[in-house]
Amino acid sequence: MPPKAKITKEMIVEEAFQIARTQGADKITARSIAQRLKCSTQPVLYYFATVEEIKEAVYQRADAYHTRFLMGAEGGGDGMLGIGLRYVRFAAEERNLFHLLFQPGAFSGASLNDLVSSEELNPIIQALRQETGVTEDAAREIFSTLFVFVHGYASLLANNEMKLEEDQLTLSLKKVFFGAIYAEKEIENEGNI
Repeated sequence: MPPKAKITKEMIVEEAFQIARTQGADKITARSIAQRLKCSTQPVLYYFATVEEIKEAVYQRADAYHTRFLMGAEGGGDGMLGIGLRYVRFAAEERNLFHLLFQPGAFSGASLNDLVSSEELNPIIQALRQETGVTEDAAREIFSTLFVFVHGYASLLANNEMKLEEDQLTLSLKKVFFGAIYAEKEIENEGNI
């Protein structure tokens, strides 16, 4: 029976994730991971043929972490407003991970409509429909408006050394959210005239 591996694939991904989180994804190398694990690069390269494979695993780990952060209960309120607040908070608190997930070129070749029509958003769109009482198309339009605002705000924080002012963000997000709902309901009513 061969000896049990001291370094596992999960350990490598976790250390690479921590490097991405604290220093940025561009600092992920076989050597930097090996240094953190206090081993040679051989175990790292045994599990992953290239650093790009490691970065893909780190991206998946960061994406799962981001989803848990967005859906988390602590601080941020309920519903879409809470998710929006946590999205911006993530950018402020986890700048390097935000860059990994959403900057630059994260949406290359896609339109805003492509992003809003994504199947992955269906649970959020359905929750938004329940929260607002609008049609699915209207919910996607509301989400589109919210996403542009929230992602823009988050990008400003992640790309600059700006301070997050939660009270101002909350007020602005409420204005955008309720304004988008009002606008969509008005548009729906115009169609029924």
